[in-house]
Amino acid sequence: MMTTRGRPPGESLVAGACAGDVVMMIDPSTSARPARARPPWRSRAHALVALRSRSAGRAGRPVGVPPSVSVVLVPGLGLDERSSRRLREELAATVVPLPGMGLAEPVPAVDELAARLVSALPAGPVVLVGHSQSCQVVAAAATDPRVAGIVLCGPTTDPRMRRFRVLAWRWLRTAVAEPWWQVPLVLRQWLHTGPRAMTALWRTASPDPIHARLHGLRVPVVVVRGTRDALCPADWVQQVAAAAPQGRLVELPGAVHMSVQTHPREVAAVVRSL
Repeated sequence: MMTTRGRPPGESLVAGACAGDVVMMIDPSTSARPARARPPWRSRAHALVALRSRSAGRAGRPVGVPPSVSVVLVPGLGLDERSSRRLREELAATVVPLPGMGLAEPVPAVDELAARLVSALPAGPVVLVGHSQSCQVVAAAATDPRVAGIVLCGPTTDPRMRRFRVLAWRWLRTAVAEPWWQVPLVLRQWLHTGPRAMTALWRTASPDPIHARLHGLRVPVVVVRGTRDALCPADWVQQVAAAAPQGRLVELPGAVHMSVQTHPREVAAVVRSL
């Protein structure tokens, strides 16, 4: 059973929370959307549309995002398009790799990474989905007028983690809690990106002031956290969600840090809620 802070039966567990609210979500596919005014591109006529997945070839899956809206995913630290393969079976999306995030290239400043992401965006409207270290880049790119909303999965800029001992301890707790079937997949991606680019990205992105970036946004922001994610602690991520004028927090029970890979259906439901 799930709790929704007194939410009426049948009301969506994802959409409708205010900045800083925590929504416990177990099976978002069974929750109904609340009746509310929507912009034309989010009209209820588009609530469920059947699109072919771009990665696995499973046709006819309802994705809940109108065909006029593009979903763009940015991999996390050291990861590449393989990390979102299962998510793209649930949701039609495009992956944009960047230095340190799928590309073994020199890592520039966050604003330059955001500029590279913006240059790869389609005409719009666009929903951006970041994971882990790419959340800062997505937040920086969200000022582009084509961006209609962003989803931040497991942001990792808690300033307490700038101390190596804290980072190492939280990383170990998170790694032990993750499903072990992920290990070969993650290691292959890390080897592909390379330790040099990964280290450079961490040094560049970890001190980035994500709160300040979110404070100035005028688009919906959903922060997604796994309840077992020590790299993205609850007290800090609540502050991140509250920093955005249209921010809200969704917690996935039982998920750890790799929610994009381990909980694709739930993450897809969050993207549909925008």
